[in-house]
Amino acid sequence: MTQYAIMTDLNRCIGCMSCNASCKIINGVPIGNFWNKVLRIGPNPTYEGANFPDVEWYYLPVQCQHCEDPECVKVCPTEASHKLDDGTVQIDKSKCIGCQFCVMSCPYGVRYLNAESRVVEKCTLCEQRIAEGELPQCVSQCVGMAKWFGDLDKGLESFEGVAYATGERRKAGEYLESFTDDEVYTLPDVGNHPSFRFILRRKKWQGAV
Repeated sequence: MTQYAIMTDLNRCIGCMSCNASCKIINGVPIGNFWNKVLRIGPNPTYEGANFPDVEWYYLPVQCQHCEDPECVKVCPTEASHKLDDGTVQIDKSKCIGCQFCVMSCPYGVRYLNAESRVVEKCTLCEQRIAEGELPQCVSQCVGMAKWFGDLDKGLESFEGVAYATGERRKAGEYLESFTDDEVYTLPDVGNHPSFRFILRRKKWQGAV
């Protein structure tokens, strides 16, 4: 079984928006819509009653989580939204009728109706790229090597990223600062079991979206 996903090391993300911009360019995402958003979480006090400069924050990239049990697939009346054998959630635009049930059911607000084509769009995890053995665009263009791609069933240490300056692939387990299980998070789970993972060390997780 395969469950492709992205793991983001939030201690490395600097909020540069390269993932956002490169995603929009390669996928032709319309102005005003996003497949990949970057949120600033904070600033929050580092202890009760603290004021600036005793605050902390981090950046949180949010996109389709390619859930293990996606709500969007359950509510789609035409089976346009469906899950592939590689674990990704895709949209068959020829079947989409623009009802937006999936948009309303998504816990993360990462789907939208394309005003021109009248079909729903979202992150595909660059299916066309991973089918050819390449990495999703947002991973390959991450200048801070914060985003990593792989199969959850093979463990987070096996996820791959790219050294932006050289294009050389690296393994997360060989490159990233070590992390423990209690430093690995997901976005809120409402029974859909989001697949993407987020690493956050030495800061308080504030992952609600």
